[in-house]
Amino acid sequence: MKLVVLTGAGISAESDLKTFRDSDGLWEGYNIYDVATPEAWERNPELVQEFYNERRRQVLKAQPNQAHTILAELENDFDVEIITQNIDDLHERAGSTKVTHLHGIITKSQSDRNSNLTYPIQGSELQMGELCELGSQLRPHVVWFGESVPMIEVAAKICKQADFFVLIGTSLAVYPAAGLIDFVPTLVPKYIIDPKIPNVGRYRNIITIEQTAVNGVVYLKEILSNDR
Repeated sequence: MKLVVLTGAGISAESDLKTFRDSDGLWEGYNIYDVATPEAWERNPELVQEFYNERRRQVLKAQPNQAHTILAELENDFDVEIITQNIDDLHERAGSTKVTHLHGIITKSQSDRNSNLTYPIQGSELQMGELCELGSQLRPHVVWFGESVPMIEVAAKICKQADFFVLIGTSLAVYPAAGLIDFVPTLVPKYIIDPKIPNVGRYRNIITIEQTAVNGVVYLKEILSNDR
């Protein structure tokens, strides 16, 4: 049975990571348009590079939480596919083996000329002057506002194959990721875990778990164990 899980900032927040902007429109005190757009990179690449170096340091310091580890353990009983909006590597470090990153992953770099050229980052620092094989500057392997989401079609195909679908810690406000639930077959059970359940009134077979990611995933594991 295929268990498809879409995760957002809420699951990483319990590992003390802010993976997206705060309610005031800022991300770690920065306007997102100053650090998370192609225009920001063109305008001030040094600022953008250092901003993501600091985010990377935070990610490497953080540890997977119980929600991450339970999702990895569920691979013992299900074909688990994780689709994440987060740019951290906590799912992988918890042991999940099938993870699709919609918005890239901060532990890799990419060419600023060809986004298909990606490289692992050694340590936490990516420096100005580090070049790809084409001779252009390396930038974080992160999808910025205004850029296409190359993995969205892959994720949509995964959602179409779901026997169970789980949404964890996302408000369904960021597109195109928020539209992935539309690709899940109508009759498939759809579990939503969040302290504040997003508006999903038009969907069928919704089971809401109004809890934090950790508490909600603990409860989900009990439900799925009973359903098998």
